[in-house]
Amino acid sequence: MPTPYPTPRTPEIPDAHNSTEPDAHAPGNLAASAPEKTAFMPLTANGKTGWRGNPEILLILMATAMPLSFSTWMALLNNFSVEMADFTGREIGILQSLREIPGFLAFSAIFALLIFREQTFALISLMVLGIGVAISGYFPTIVGLYCTTVLMSIGFHYFETMQQALSLQWVAKNRTAMVMGRQLSAKSIASLLMFGGVWVMMEVFDMPYRGVYVVGGALTIVVALVAWMVFPKFTDAHPQTRKLVLRRRYWLYYALTFMAGARRQIFTVFAGFLMVEKFGYDVGTITILYLLNHAINMVLAPQIGRLIGKWGERKALIFEYCGLFLVFTGYAFVQNSHLAAGLYVVDHLFFAMAIAMKTYFQKIADPGDISSTAGVSFTINHIAAVFLPAAFGLLWLISPSAVFLTGAALALGSLILSFNVPHDPRPGNEVVLGGANDVGAMGQAAR
Repeated sequence: MPTPYPTPRTPEIPDAHNSTEPDAHAPGNLAASAPEKTAFMPLTANGKTGWRGNPEILLILMATAMPLSFSTWMALLNNFSVEMADFTGREIGILQSLREIPGFLAFSAIFALLIFREQTFALISLMVLGIGVAISGYFPTIVGLYCTTVLMSIGFHYFETMQQALSLQWVAKNRTAMVMGRQLSAKSIASLLMFGGVWVMMEVFDMPYRGVYVVGGALTIVVALVAWMVFPKFTDAHPQTRKLVLRRRYWLYYALTFMAGARRQIFTVFAGFLMVEKFGYDVGTITILYLLNHAINMVLAPQIGRLIGKWGERKALIFEYCGLFLVFTGYAFVQNSHLAAGLYVVDHLFFAMAIAMKTYFQKIADPGDISSTAGVSFTINHIAAVFLPAAFGLLWLISPSAVFLTGAALALGSLILSFNVPHDPRPGNEVVLGGANDVGAMGQAAR
């Protein structure tokens, strides 16, 4: 479908259903090493050229904006909740559950797109995230912190949904993994800067919590406003379905997404807890590990993206799940604190390879399904967050090793599923086994 207005000097890319683009991963394919003729899908840029007309720059800028406030919130949460709001374990548990609810409801983003474009909604979500963080210090009560956390989380999860959707829409398929790797690197750089900035503001300038929250939230708001004013409103060549879509031929992507969400909960909730309970790591040491993770991601995330582009999604996912199986098994039996720290870092690095799952979906999806499915996938990813932390918290009391062995089983299940990813995923070749013609969609979505 042609764009409404001609895009200056932007070559046309064939539609995904009728593409004659050679497979970059095919053996002996000379096109794999040839320079790409275009960096992104056909867009209208309202006459903008250069960096302002390149949506990849906007994607990286938005990726940088998010951690400026979210990392501030993460760094202050535990101390602020205890010192200012008199939280106990009961209240912090409720807060974390409340924080996950907007992620579970991410599918509702499709209804917002009846009013806003994806780009506009992404920037609005960034501002909501920034506002939620900026006002957190003004409500130092249990209910107040619950409310600001939910507001922050709404902005965070809607932004992450739109960021994924825009990346898969705007960036050419043979560049998506690399561009997403650059976005991860930008997030890590911003996180490192904000963790350092929070320390300086608190320790050097003795700023109150209220001031630090305002600085972190305001930075995200300012960057979002700059992006709003500087960049044109890009319009994708493929109009998006404005209905909730759930297609049978995407079943493998849904399954991998659910498994990833379950593993993420085990890592997020219990890996750090293991360090503290079993090996006596203090706050400073845990913080160093967290900073180390970001530093490694900053350097290696772009390389991981390039590696996925070279290997293809099937090989990348098989490698990721083999590694995660070994990591979770190691968690279950580790007796050495240094080895546990190493597993923590490696675990975090493997999760960066989840880019391959997103590029797999990009290659098999109808171009118009991307925004709707991004919301659905975030909901599927957060299903486990509703029940798993509480259930596994009880299992932890019986056997901590059993928690991580369950994570290993989930990784093994994902590994088995990954062998069903074709070498050349595309519409009509979504899986090796178990393919089915799409006969319907939620909300009577049109094909």
